Amino acid sequence: MSYPYITDVVNAVFGTHWDLPIPTFGIIVAIAVVCATSVATRVIKGYEELGRLPPRSHTIVSDMAIVATLAGIVGARVFDILDHADRFLADPISMVLARAGFSIYGGLCFGIVAGVIFVKRRSVPVIPMLDATAPSIMLGYGIGRLGCQIAGDGDWGLATNMSLKPDWLPEWLWAQTYDGNIAGVVITPPGVYPTPIYEMAIALAIFLVLWLLRFHKHRPGYLFSAFLLLAGFERILIEKIRINVRYDVLGAYVTQAEAISLLLIIAGLAGILATLRAHRIWTKIIVSVGVLSALAACAPR
Repeated sequence: MSYPYITDVVNAVFGTHWDLPIPTFGIIVAIAVVCATSVATRVIKGYEELGRLPPRSHTIVSDMAIVATLAGIVGARVFDILDHADRFLADPISMVLARAGFSIYGGLCFGIVAGVIFVKRRSVPVIPMLDATAPSIMLGYGIGRLGCQIAGDGDWGLATNMSLKPDWLPEWLWAQTYDGNIAGVVITPPGVYPTPIYEMAIALAIFLVLWLLRFHKHRPGYLFSAFLLLAGFERILIEKIRINVRYDVLGAYVTQAEAISLLLIIAGLAGILATLRAHRIWTKIIVSVGVLSALAACAPR
């Protein structure tokens, strides 16, 4: 069952009949921003004590979060439009104002770019700030996926194959029909893979890894590179069971998210190797292995 509006949740729990247009996804995104801001502030204060960031760098976090969130909302819509250009050309107003169909990768890309520009204008070192905010970005991503799951915004997966379900796994973790979803799509039983749940779980696991590494004696850029690498692999794997538009890129049929994930993996590997001062030949070998692994993940399902 999906709950597009907060009052849907309240009505289901308390048996009321309220009807207020307060989107569940929007509220959960707001919670994600608050949580991410709190975590980022805490890590940045630690970086200030270690001398990795100038004193009082944490004072810009709230403003940076607002800028990144607003840019992220725009990016999420832009990337969705790029994925469905035919629908946009047919009815642009309807698609721009649609309640569903936001691309979380678009939000992530636009949000990070806007955050970097904001930080540079405040004369704060960008690379250490990216490291400090990496865990919070992953935390916000995970919480945001919870919003996708509850609202049923169309980010679910392919039709499930019940014959492959492990006996020990609850059915709701393998197949859901998202009744009453905000996208207005009717899904026939047994349902589709609840990929937002899988992404939320993986994202929170990655957040924990980054959190444990936050004060590691790495060179500037290491933690953010690790974020790029792990986030790229997470999404490129989950795309194997998600429904998305696929494009022919030199004979390989990939989704927009898979293409972006490939770039993240390459950037993450390059960043980690650069910060570890790896020997040039090993850098080439490991980057090549990473690229080949990513291309294999992009192979047809």
